[in-house]
Amino acid sequence: MIVIPAVDVKEGRCVRLREGRADAETVFSEDPVAMATQWAAQGAPRLHVVDLDGAFGAPRQMALVAKIVAAVAPVRVEVGGGLRDIAAVESVLEAGAGWVVVGTRAALDERFLRDVCRRFPARVIIAVDARGARVAVKGWTEVADVTVTEVGQRAFQAGAAALLYTDISRDGTERGPNVEDTASLARAVRMPILASGGVGSVADIAALAAVADAGIEGVVVGRALYTGAVSLPDAMRAAARGA
Repeated sequence: MIVIPAVDVKEGRCVRLREGRADAETVFSEDPVAMATQWAAQGAPRLHVVDLDGAFGAPRQMALVAKIVAAVAPVRVEVGGGLRDIAAVESVLEAGAGWVVVGTRAALDERFLRDVCRRFPARVIIAVDARGARVAVKGWTEVADVTVTEVGQRAFQAGAAALLYTDISRDGTERGPNVEDTASLARAVRMPILASGGVGSVADIAALAAVADAGIEGVVVGRALYTGAVSLPDAMRAAARGA
């Protein structure tokens, strides 16, 4: 299992939200590129970059995303936030991203899900943001009439590279990840899972690593790295011990 530092960008700054709420943000840096290069220098195998302006509207941080991708090479980057059509996905990949992370549109539109995975094989990660058993969409402001498992099964059938699972009630809280539901989802959909939301300690990383054989390929860590509650080297060691 790998550890993937998150770099969430909003209005040009590196921030973290609590439970996905736009009105509950903490600014950790005025320079997201510097934060990204810091994680790369510490050995991060991959970065998770999100355009939060895009998540709540239309993508607006593409120039900054391209700078991050260039600055951390050869570390590969997965990029999400408001990617709701083929043109937006294409622009992110052309900017150098290794993968795109697609959420709302993929959850609501099965045809789009199949089309984007077919056009960009092995480059599309589907985000399933959970509020209970159901999928939260549109920047986590609405809950769709579809379950996390249903979207995961559709993603598997479409040929997605991985599924990014976030329990949004825990995101940014450092209260611990939803280990049980993450492992259950991995077993149900039979495809690589990236866990996200709630990591607050090295013990949380170890708990996920202990069930990694269910199909958990990686864990995205945000606030805990920025507050210093978790160091990236310690997190990576805990993840590796569970392999």
